[in-house]
Amino acid sequence: MDLSLSLGRESSEQALVLHLFGGPYVTVAGERRDVPEGGKRLLALLALRRERVERRFTAGLLWPFGDDQRAAGNLRSALWRLRALGLDLVMTDKVSLRLREDMVVDAQVAADWAYRLIDGTARQDDLALGSWFGQALDLLPGWYDDWAILERERLRQRVLHALEGLSRQLCAARRYAEGVEAAMVAVGADPIRESAQRALIEAHLAEGNLGEARRAFAIYRELIHRELSTEPSARLADLLPQVCRR
Repeated sequence: MDLSLSLGRESSEQALVLHLFGGPYVTVAGERRDVPEGGKRLLALLALRRERVERRFTAGLLWPFGDDQRAAGNLRSALWRLRALGLDLVMTDKVSLRLREDMVVDAQVAADWAYRLIDGTARQDDLALGSWFGQALDLLPGWYDDWAILERERLRQRVLHALEGLSRQLCAARRYAEGVEAAMVAVGADPIRESAQRALIEAHLAEGNLGEARRAFAIYRELIHRELSTEPSARLADLLPQVCRR
């Protein structure tokens, strides 16, 4: 999937996009607007929650050190900085706030793509490799807030499962080279993940490359023996019993 095209399609009527990949920053009709440092964490939190959040909860989550009054002041300052962009990115009332409903968020577009691959409703244009996969697998790098770590791992797991499904669908369509590459992206992100290794071995076998399948299995077996002191599951080994006996 070409994420830029998907963002354009999602925002055809309201060309306002929040980019968390490589950001946060905003584009308006393709024109970049940088988000002030004081508002980035607030904007990212609201984008990942995509629901109305209480002001007191938000302030305490983003500014946990200090008293409630200071946290509330920091929240007001962050909102003021965001309003300075002149885009009304956050909708507020006396007790809560949320991201404006018509804003498109790239991380959500990526998550929706992953859902379609996982549940078997992928569109034809979903069956393509994307340069954005690496960013989706490491959302907001360097952010160590608990909520950011949780959302990073949530999206990472969705995309990994989607890549494994993408590999199988590409191989079913006889697009073997792309199927192998999709599986290798998943393996590269998590080398000890057996389901990713399984997708890679299946892709090699679908293409008829028994030697590559055997090599991938041997590399994985050595890796988890060294890292985890264990062996691949029988389910994985059963993919290529004859090759392994040679």
